[in-house]
Amino acid sequence: MKKSAQRIITIASLIVIVLLFSFFLRDVLVPLVRFQMANDVDGARALLTSKGVFGFLTVILVEALQMVVVFIPAEFIQISSGLSYPFPLALLLCDVGICLGATIIFILVRVFRFSSDAYEKKEAVIDQLAAQARKDRGVVLLLYFLFIMPIIPFGAICYYGSSRNLKYRKYILTVATGVIPSIVTSNLMGAATRYFLVNDLPLWVLLLVIVLLALLLFVILFLFLDKVYFKENDGTPDSPVYLALFKVVGFLCRRRANVVTDDALIRGHEGPYLLLSNHESFWDFYYIHRLIRDRHPAYVLNRFYFISPVLGWIGRKTGMIPKRLFTTDFETPVRIMRTLRKGYSVVVFPEGRLSLDGRDNPIVENSASFFRRLGVDIVLGNIRGAYFAGPKWRQHSYPSQVRVSAVRVLTQAEIQTMTDDELQALIAEALSFDESAVQQNTYPQANKAKGLENLLYRCADCGALYTTEGVGNDLVCRACGSVHSLDETYRFTSGPATIGEYYDRIKEMERAELHALHLETPVQAVMFQEKRPRKVRSQGICTLTREAFSFRSDKESLSVPLDQLPALPFSCNEEFETYFHENLYYFYPTENRRQVVRWALLVDLLHEEK
Repeated sequence: MKKSAQRIITIASLIVIVLLFSFFLRDVLVPLVRFQMANDVDGARALLTSKGVFGFLTVILVEALQMVVVFIPAEFIQISSGLSYPFPLALLLCDVGICLGATIIFILVRVFRFSSDAYEKKEAVIDQLAAQARKDRGVVLLLYFLFIMPIIPFGAICYYGSSRNLKYRKYILTVATGVIPSIVTSNLMGAATRYFLVNDLPLWVLLLVIVLLALLLFVILFLFLDKVYFKENDGTPDSPVYLALFKVVGFLCRRRANVVTDDALIRGHEGPYLLLSNHESFWDFYYIHRLIRDRHPAYVLNRFYFISPVLGWIGRKTGMIPKRLFTTDFETPVRIMRTLRKGYSVVVFPEGRLSLDGRDNPIVENSASFFRRLGVDIVLGNIRGAYFAGPKWRQHSYPSQVRVSAVRVLTQAEIQTMTDDELQALIAEALSFDESAVQQNTYPQANKAKGLENLLYRCADCGALYTTEGVGNDLVCRACGSVHSLDETYRFTSGPATIGEYYDRIKEMERAELHALHLETPVQAVMFQEKRPRKVRSQGICTLTREAFSFRSDKESLSVPLDQLPALPFSCNEEFETYFHENLYYFYPTENRRQVVRWALLVDLLHEEK
């Protein structure tokens, strides 16, 4: 069928829908609501009796024709039907209407080769969902899955089903039964609205009932996905939980970042491969997902997230790989190898921690040797523009453009021609960055320096400790009065040009005093036991010397030699952390939490000496 004829059919269907729904709204729904609000049962019954078959046909035809048009949500007429008619009748009318629409679509596709523009926009999404299952579950099971999903219109699903090799009897039976959960939910919403109007109950109770009904549909969807359609994908990046996770994260990030991707080097590369990327911000896992969204990878994450019951459940369901930060961990390499053998790519941030000052951290020592043994191609990714959007030292984020690209692909053959040191150097070079040098985004906000004292804890001019304060766009020293102002590109207008250069001045001051290092602070310690997940709290003293990092309390003591502590991860103005005997310790200074960044910096400087 020609495109012009297809558009005429779509427009004509749309006009009929508008006219029929206007009739239903004016002659049935609005008068009925008035009778119900007046508690006039006899008047309501008489109204529905007088409209009779015409009211029934209106519901059926609107439900049928909206499927042909595709982009009109079915919920409007379904909720209206539930508001107007008893639940069993509303369910029957909507189901008949959908079956009629499905039949019309079947004839249009099979006989006239009709293809709706609105359906074609959804076809890629349906094909992507169909490809999620590793085994062919069949078109019928896929249709059931799509009908329960709230993101695909019924009409688009029927266009898809009609274009597949299904007999009409099996097709229409699948449609008639597959849409029932959604119809029931919408009808019950309408019925609940009618009940609340008649009984004059509070609006918040009605909204609660509607939310619970919607939640019921999502529960049904999840159980179907998890227990039937994607059962064999449980615990892998093809699981429904993985899909839901990135849908939620995508929603949270929609205003946070305008993500621009360049996947030219890996387009068509099916993998599996190891993707290594720099680490500018907490949301980097989402930015990498946008780069390779069609090839769901597993991510290597901080094992701390797996201690939480909820996050741990999500991590296990989605095939994420836990890693003890800066600690020898034999389980993680094994899980990476197993994941690659199953055909899934793996994403690693080899710096092991977020950027502090807008520049890269050193990648973990001797990691290239392990990467080589994996026997897969290595993709080197690069993220730009994420650091100033949400730096480690600031609690809130600014909208930014984030560019994510695959900058190089190292084949297995290339990798084998390099020494471990050459591979390590190449990876470090590809992942290196300096956000202050790029100036990709501008930030007109008036409080850019807020929280900056949590990183730049020492005055670069007078050297005083913990006297700096971020005020508006200025970093002010309360000791000497010096002021360093940030412009719209996050560069200082005087003194050190960038946050990184200011941090370097602090490093040199600390390096000059490193020979006499002996740092102590009282802390509240929280230990997370992995084998028996629980928190153990204690009060004690943390000590850092040139030889070791240690903690002692009335209950216990621990000491980690500096050569076994490559870095001291921390959260700005909160805590620093380390592993000891497979348990994770968080140390919260009780006197001045800004000092945590100093402890981490001193550990870094001690390692630079070795």
